[in-house]
Parts: sequence; C-alpha cells; structure tokens
Amino acid sequence: MFYRPADGHGLPHNPFNAIVTPRPIAWVSTRGADGSENLAPYSFFNAVAYVPPQVMFASTGTKGDRDFGKDSLSNIRDTGVFCVNIVEYAAREAMNRTSGPWPKETDEFTDAGIARAACETIACSRVAGAPASLECRMTQIVTLEGQGNFLVLGEVVGVHLRDDCMVDGRFDVTRFKPVARLGYKDYSVVTEVFEMTRPGEK
Repeated sequence: MFYRPADGHGLPHNPFNAIVTPRPIAWVSTRGADGSENLAPYSFFNAVAYVPPQVMFASTGTKGDRDFGKDSLSNIRDTGVFCVNIVEYAAREAMNRTSGPWPKETDEFTDAGIARAACETIACSRVAGAPASLECRMTQIVTLEGQGNFLVLGEVVGVHLRDDCMVDGRFDVTRFKPVARLGYKDYSVVTEVFEMTRPGEK
C-alpha cells in the first residue's frame, strides 16, 4: 500500500499514528499564572541533547476554553517552566485519566488521585511517585505546520530519580516497567532489556 497523506489513506483509522512506535510518554505537569495546576500525557516526546540535557514534546489540537493550544501549552507559555514525569505500568490508569478533555479549571492531580510533590528548581508540582521527573525551563515553542501543532523544547534543570529504580549506580528501567504509546488505543510496556556495544565503544 502507498498513499500520499495530502490525499488521505482511505482506512478506518490513520496508520501514521501507529508507525513511529513505541513512543515514550511525557506526563507533563504545569502550573498556570493563576496558580492552577495541570497534568497531561504527550506521546510525541523524546530527549534531544545531552549537554545541556534537553527534551521536546509536541502538543496537537486546541481547546475551546484556551486561546493558545491546550492547557499544558498555555501554562508553559505563561510561566516558562514544565516538568516531565516518566510513566510506569503501575500508573497507566491514572495517566490515561489525565488525558481527558477536562475544563481548564480541572486539577488532574486531584481528579485522578495522584500524589504531588514540589519541584526543586521551578514553580511547579511533579508526580510524587514517578520513577523519574525532569524539571524543565522552556527554551522554545515552535509553531508547526497545520492547525494547533506546537513543538515545545526545554532544558532540564533538575532531575528526580526514585531510589528503588537505582541499581549499581544505574537508572534501571526494568524496576518500574516504562509505558509506551503504540498508536490507536494500543500501548506497550517494557519488560525485557538487552545490551549491545556500539562499534568503537568499550
């Protein structure tokens, strides 16, 4: 099968959603200028640089009660900070709950029964029990082609690692089973890890 996206795919569901997989999930927590808090998952997410450490996530779509994208995006534009919380299998249902189209007044931490903790370097809450949380200062918001598509770039200025995820000085993902997005309604969980040494590495 071949199709040009501009012409449509003719399928019941968009296959592009399931091609680039698995995708890590950024569980983004933000605080608005008015002090209200928001928590929402984004699966267009990744790390993009080591030094300084930087991450990106993309927000697609808009909300009728916001004049700029979704709640997370509006809050980041107003405050310049956000926190990326890593999603583990045990938190999958709570994460999914926070993906709902709730009014901007909804505090997803409270709605989904998620414990929060204060960040150290930014004015924002984080998911208290997350395996890791990345405190970020926004560096750019890039407007992408299409309606309501935005790319958020941020520098990581603080890192929280849950103690039970550290093994022999390494952050061990097998200790918490990361959740990834596959497309459609499908998700995956990491339960098996293998090592490979790249040419030139020791």
